[in-house]
Amino acid sequence: MNSDSDLQIAGDILEVPHLLQTPREHPATVAEFVGLARSLAADRSSWEHLVRYDATSRWYHRLRTVPRGLGSARAGEIPVGYEVWLLSWVPGQGSGPHGHGPSSGVMTVLDGTLTERTGRGTRALTTGTERVFPPGYVHEVVNDTLESAVSLHVYYPGLTEMPMRPLVPHCEARPVPGALTV
Repeated sequence: MNSDSDLQIAGDILEVPHLLQTPREHPATVAEFVGLARSLAADRSSWEHLVRYDATSRWYHRLRTVPRGLGSARAGEIPVGYEVWLLSWVPGQGSGPHGHGPSSGVMTVLDGTLTERTGRGTRALTTGTERVFPPGYVHEVVNDTLESAVSLHVYYPGLTEMPMRPLVPHCEARPVPGALTV
């Protein structure tokens, strides 16, 4: 039965504050980090004026840093720590195959088109495309187009290393140690 009396029986959740969670000051879940990337991407006025293009070297700018343990995510919680980077890509520039150490990440293309190469293949990343990746993920990002591009990267915990790695083709079948081959 749907009527105004249903609301009265169930009550108003806002009247039961102990059931409400305090909003986090800093993201702590993959979904919250994606939400952070989306909100920053949507706020062009916060990043567009910072972008520079440099044909001689890769350009990047750290937009935000929250060290591990600084402040509080919720009362009694410690934030995982994160960094937000803005990168520009002129035609032909690329990252080289690399990992991100112990960091997970969210990459969002803000302008243009980038190409991501992994051991599983190649994909075009157009404006608005998001990629979420775990620690240990190896990829190469390249601007293969004739137009410049801009991307936003959120790393959590903050980026401490970016080791260069070879791209290894993904293979479902792996040899069993000690197996006989013919």
